[in-house]
Amino acid sequence: MPSSSADHPAPQTSFPTYTTMEPLTLTLLFALLFGAIIGSFLNVVIHRLPTENGSIVFPASHCPRCQSPLSWFENIPVVSFLVLRGRCRHCHERISLQYPVVELCMALLSAAIVQRFGLSITAGGYFLFCAGLVVIIWIDLRHQIIPDVISLPGILVGLIFSFVSPALSWQDSLLGLLIGGGVLYAIALLYYLWRRQEGMGGGDIKLLAMIGAFLGWQSLPFVIFASSLSGSCVGILAMIIQRKGGKTRIPFGPFLSLAALVYLFFPEQVNLLYQFYLHGRF
Repeated sequence: MPSSSADHPAPQTSFPTYTTMEPLTLTLLFALLFGAIIGSFLNVVIHRLPTENGSIVFPASHCPRCQSPLSWFENIPVVSFLVLRGRCRHCHERISLQYPVVELCMALLSAAIVQRFGLSITAGGYFLFCAGLVVIIWIDLRHQIIPDVISLPGILVGLIFSFVSPALSWQDSLLGLLIGGGVLYAIALLYYLWRRQEGMGGGDIKLLAMIGAFLGWQSLPFVIFASSLSGSCVGILAMIIQRKGGKTRIPFGPFLSLAALVYLFFPEQVNLLYQFYLHGRF
């Protein structure tokens, strides 16, 4: 009696099977690359915006020390820094670590945004928000200023963003920018009346208004608390190291920005902390 094919299944081949890379992995790789490229542009903004000229377009990319124009292969994010071993190809002076760090930060932030929000309008809005915060962090660290050209348009963009993104209502955004700017303004005013000197710049007030516009008023308690706590710890350490006492000045913008980034990516964990604080349980 002849046997059926079911009784004798076809032998398995030993050839390996190949599958294409998952779409999510490709998307994240693209996000990393795109973020690094934008980070390279942000380095130009950070370097040039506080200067008198302030042009981020002209002249073309060049070494800030010897002014030699940079070739395309000297502008590859992160890679060029590693290949050149952190030195200018022309004058051999050291290249600031700011350049690869900013590029890596934007690459990782870009991938994190896509991972959390997908390819969406929300992801695009928060990408702009993160790019603005990265620029503010580095400029405030180097020059102790927060450029109005970033924070003021950022407030408006954050409010407009709330009308097109499902992640944020326009009411929460409007309250966020009003409360955010108002709280720091009140703190700055009280400090001035008490000490008769400025303890907080107007740039910090506008920055918190921008953060409130993008993240909503719900983010403000955490952002204010976390930035104040971390800023106080670093401030006390700076006072001990610099031995200037109350005259020690540290920029507050980076602490506000970092707290905003934590809330952007970990709002659920922040809310759990709220619950634990209010009720003593998760």
